[in-house]
Amino acid sequence: MDSKTTIISTRSMVLTALFAAILCVVAPFSITIGPIPLSFATFVIYLAAATLGWKRGTLAVVLYIMLGAVGLPVFSNFGGGFQKIAGLTGGYIIGYIPCAIAIGLIVEKLRRRFVSYVIGMVAGTILLYACGTVWFVLVTGNTLASALLLTAVPFLPGDAAKIVVACIVSPQLNALTRRMG
Repeated sequence: MDSKTTIISTRSMVLTALFAAILCVVAPFSITIGPIPLSFATFVIYLAAATLGWKRGTLAVVLYIMLGAVGLPVFSNFGGGFQKIAGLTGGYIIGYIPCAIAIGLIVEKLRRRFVSYVIGMVAGTILLYACGTVWFVLVTGNTLASALLLTAVPFLPGDAAKIVVACIVSPQLNALTRRMG
């Protein structure tokens, strides 16, 4: 392995770990809105996947989930442990993975043009809502319509705002990380 490969690998590991750490710090701070809390975790996931790409962005999310699964208080309202993943919000926690994959893949495939960020983040959010809502229906027995009213509709304005800001910030983060390498 030459020094350039080592530098890229080290840089990749550091950036992946940094985004996982940011997610661990930001996600516990949340506002309870009905059964599902409002968290800035999605914002960090948008940035991680759009900046690092689908592989490293998803790895950052998986690291975050694993840290929470073993009991570190990194989930909403400083929760942790497998019981949190098995609970009402578990579908959203697991849904972070396809969310990151979709964002990263779309941004990469559409060559990091502004529209790729918008399409990727909207698609990722749809997958996140689908995972979370389906899980909520399975855990609670609610109808799909009532679950959507409880778990998706109240979050649309906030997630739209997060997407707008992330679409503005992500290209700048991409340029910064390219200059670092």
